[in-house]
Amino acid sequence: MPESGSPELTIHAARSIGEIPPEDWNRFAGNDTPFLRHDFLLALEETGGTTATTGWGPSHLMIYLDDKLAGVIPAYLKTHSMGEYVFDWAWAEAYQRYGMNYYPKLLIAIPFTPCQGPRLLFSEELRGWMTPERIHQTLDAVTGDLGAHSWHLLFPERRDQELLGKPDELHRFGCQFHWYNRGYRTFDDFLARLTSRKRKSIRKERRLVADQGITFQHFSGQDIPDHVVSTFYVFYQATYLKRGQRPYLNKEFFQQLRERQPEQLHIIMAARNEQLIAGALFLQGGDTLYGRYWGCLEEFDHLHFETCYYQGIELAIQQALTRFDAGAQGEHKLVRGFEPVITHSWHGILHPGFREAIARFTREEAEHVMAYAEDAREALPFRQVEPDQ
Repeated sequence: MPESGSPELTIHAARSIGEIPPEDWNRFAGNDTPFLRHDFLLALEETGGTTATTGWGPSHLMIYLDDKLAGVIPAYLKTHSMGEYVFDWAWAEAYQRYGMNYYPKLLIAIPFTPCQGPRLLFSEELRGWMTPERIHQTLDAVTGDLGAHSWHLLFPERRDQELLGKPDELHRFGCQFHWYNRGYRTFDDFLARLTSRKRKSIRKERRLVADQGITFQHFSGQDIPDHVVSTFYVFYQATYLKRGQRPYLNKEFFQQLRERQPEQLHIIMAARNEQLIAGALFLQGGDTLYGRYWGCLEEFDHLHFETCYYQGIELAIQQALTRFDAGAQGEHKLVRGFEPVITHSWHGILHPGFREAIARFTREEAEHVMAYAEDAREALPFRQVEPDQ
């Protein structure tokens, strides 16, 4: 029952993003995070990436205050833990050892995308009414109603972190490496901030790529030709096939992305002897460039670093963007001027016994992650360390 004088809260789980009018979803999602756009999530679903069959059953939460839509949450009923980048395989195995089901679980995240951003897409009225206790109770209740055993909210932005409340035992931390634009006008301006040894190392890497006869072409928006999208997909697919895996996304997804969000899309292709040999795909939103997918058919020295990092840095400088998020993990980013950033996730475990055991794990994990991030910050290649982000 609602508290006396408080609005009545009701929640509906939409089994397809198509159930929610784009204008309603985007009103809450905004335009700064390209992965949250209705078009992006619809493309994932329509091209078969996020369906119940693939273990990504759409369950987007529509939250009403007194019968008025006041917020939405991107959510999926998951039957596995692939494509999440916050690893809970050990938790699932522990459930299995005790003869219990870990899946389905309710995942609040962007599929296949380890990028920080809004997750609780609330009106100001709903955000003002919500408290940490209420949001946790609400997510616990919805999880049970959907027949899931736990909920997991991954990579929230700072504003959502504040709403979720102070860190508790089921708040996990991770570490990524992001590049920050300190008002650079050119790539050389960025290099000037590095120590002499690192500056020379990067220049040598870039020179070796050029000496192999490799050049680069940038394509943006509606000017991206069909053959570039098709060729990029061949490269992207090869990244997975080399590891004996199936790619999460198909060519139709990238075609829809070009058609539906052209203003946020960049593809950088590498060529040698007039043949395309590698490519990287980037999305742009707000003040941030996101490096998302990459692939090549033949390995060349330093090609990955040039295509995914140095070309991305140049693009961010050209577009006057503040931040470049080149994806999860990768200590090799550190020596190239990418700075450690703490990421967050919250987890609701409904079983009290497992909650206690997992809490012990997350407390120990947090200490290791924080120590790792501090060590990484001390190893930054800048001549003068910047303040913490």
